[in-house]
Amino acid sequence: MRLALYQPDIPQNAGAMLRLGACLGVAVDIVGPCGFVWSDRRLKRAGMDYLDRVDYRRHDAWEDFAAGCEGRLVLLTTTADMAYTDFDYDRQDVLLVGRESAGVPPEIAAAAAARVRIPMTPGTRSLNVALAAAMVLGEALRQTGAYPGGGGDE
Repeated sequence: MRLALYQPDIPQNAGAMLRLGACLGVAVDIVGPCGFVWSDRRLKRAGMDYLDRVDYRRHDAWEDFAAGCEGRLVLLTTTADMAYTDFDYDRQDVLLVGRESAGVPPEIAAAAAARVRIPMTPGTRSLNVALAAAMVLGEALRQTGAYPGGGGDE
């Protein structure tokens, strides 16, 4: 399982998701261009000392990422019909989150094999992208029994 960040524009969120990947043993793909300088101190502060422990790859553009993407692409989006808890995850899935400011463009959404959403209270727009990634990744790891050290349903 992998987590992919499409053109992240808030360094603290990218750092938090890299830390999430390190702690849960999930590789992370950063699909550029980023909306911040990669060496940003806020990225490092959010990622803390976990940035050296995460398996991550940076891709200059979507085409570079897509050419090497081997798993099923699952897009987290507020416009999906299916709740993330109703989806059947696979250990090879790549969970894709969009830019904090704009999500993903239609052609990227069309490339996804599946789209899932987090059900929310009426009148609310969206969760922080790092929180959303953590929720969906947690469910995917639980379903596939892929939490580090076991745990989850198989």
